[in-house]
Amino acid sequence: MSTRPALRRLLAAFCLGGLAGISLAQPSPARQQELIHLVRQDCGSCHGMTLQGGLGPALLPSTLADKPAESLVATIVYGRPGTAMPPWQRFLAEDEAQWIVGRLLEGFPK
Repeated sequence: MSTRPALRRLLAAFCLGGLAGISLAQPSPARQQELIHLVRQDCGSCHGMTLQGGLGPALLPSTLADKPAESLVATIVYGRPGTAMPPWQRFLAEDEAQWIVGRLLEGFPK
């Protein structure tokens, strides 16, 4: 089974103990607003409109704090097979998923 290049980078960063080698580009302000809307509406449909949980777990800093950021990015990009969590790679670039994870870990914007 071949590993996708993006997943290989995420795994390498995880093994190196950080985000080394992963792009930390910021989406444009307009795209940031689109991503905030996507998280609130699309992610919120399963994780709760206030991200406090629903069909999916809560996406609050306190519930995500013990999870590696790289794992959270991989979950967003590739989904979780066998669960209701779909892959979002058709709609998001990897750096956008990284941006979302950063915002979730900080407390998602209103």
